[in-house]
Amino acid sequence: MNIISRRPFGQKYAFVVAAVIFLSLLSAAGVRSAPSVMIVPLEEAFGWRRDTISFSAAIGIFLYGLVGPFAAAMMEKFGLRRILMASLAIMSASAALSSLMSESWHLLATWGILSGVGSGAVALVLGATVINRWFVTNRGLMMGLLTASTATGSLIFLPVMAWLASTGGWQPVVWAVTIVTASLIPLVFFLVPERPSAIGQLPLGAPADYVAPDRNPAKLLDATFGVLGRAMKTKVFWYLFATFFICGFTTNGLVGTHLISFCADMGIAPVQAAGLVALMGIFDLVGTTASGWLTDRFDPRKLLFVYYALRGLSLMVLPYTDFSVVSLSIFAVFYGLDWIATVPPTLRLANDAFGDRDAPVVFGWIAAGHQMGAASAAFMGGYLRQDTGSYLWAFVIAGFTGLIAAVISLMIKRNRVGVAAAQPA
Repeated sequence: MNIISRRPFGQKYAFVVAAVIFLSLLSAAGVRSAPSVMIVPLEEAFGWRRDTISFSAAIGIFLYGLVGPFAAAMMEKFGLRRILMASLAIMSASAALSSLMSESWHLLATWGILSGVGSGAVALVLGATVINRWFVTNRGLMMGLLTASTATGSLIFLPVMAWLASTGGWQPVVWAVTIVTASLIPLVFFLVPERPSAIGQLPLGAPADYVAPDRNPAKLLDATFGVLGRAMKTKVFWYLFATFFICGFTTNGLVGTHLISFCADMGIAPVQAAGLVALMGIFDLVGTTASGWLTDRFDPRKLLFVYYALRGLSLMVLPYTDFSVVSLSIFAVFYGLDWIATVPPTLRLANDAFGDRDAPVVFGWIAAGHQMGAASAAFMGGYLRQDTGSYLWAFVIAGFTGLIAAVISLMIKRNRVGVAAAQPA
């Protein structure tokens, strides 16, 4: 199309693409964080149990991760731009439909199934695919920036959505999500070419003789299950899958879904609690971007050890604090710096082991493990809160898993492309 044949800035147009992808990832983060501010309003409006609401959120998180590997392959077959626009449309439509819900299964269908499928293609695997297509240099830094969009989504959306929920109930929240996701569709259409070659450019930092990895988009199932089958024969895949499962368990699964409700149990208003999450988002912008910079310079395994150990300890300490402004602020700063700083080193290890061609799909499966862990924690938190009347054990259990992930991180052997395939699990 002529609309995408000419672009300004030369190779630096990669930054324009990254900016649009950042906004798309930000919107998906808003979709996935919305249930956290709707838990209490939905309880009050419909009398639904907290574990029922948490189960719908867990299904959405699970599908958010499960769709990732298939989305990476579908982007190769049908085009990144088409898949991204379709996903944004599904997210917008599912949020709009949820405004009509009156039964708990309506919540499951819209915020669980439809939004999970829609947001699944607008997730970490999208960032990995774009970085591998458009950047040769500074990949760690750029992945850190795109990953930080999750925190930025919390920073921007949560306080606004919490205010909307506190003043108008749950329905204004769903309309806000509808409008934001729909507004991004034309941006993607006009500003995101399929890949650098579509505008006659090379990836940023690529030499003149750069040759893009050979791809065969016709073999969709092989691109997903074939790559998975090869990856599953390696130890590095299982170690990265396990640590990322725990990453999801300890972040958007438990904290992202239940921290606002936990604060409400402690007498803290939703808007104030959302402000706490926003503060975490501010510091995660710093922490995740810095993690990308560090990943380009230091051993990613040691970085993962530090991140997971600190995260685990902070989660175990939180329930025993007095939930004062000072203690919660300290937690927000400390935990925020470590929120998803694990992504750049994890992607670096996946790229080292599986190469530019297979790494996006492999990372998609690893990211699926992240969301499986998140879904488990989302449901576990709601179940334990319903069963015991407290979130104490949920946070303590999550803290211990963080320490386990720290140990596993040191067990990963640093591989280069082709080496991993020779090391069976």
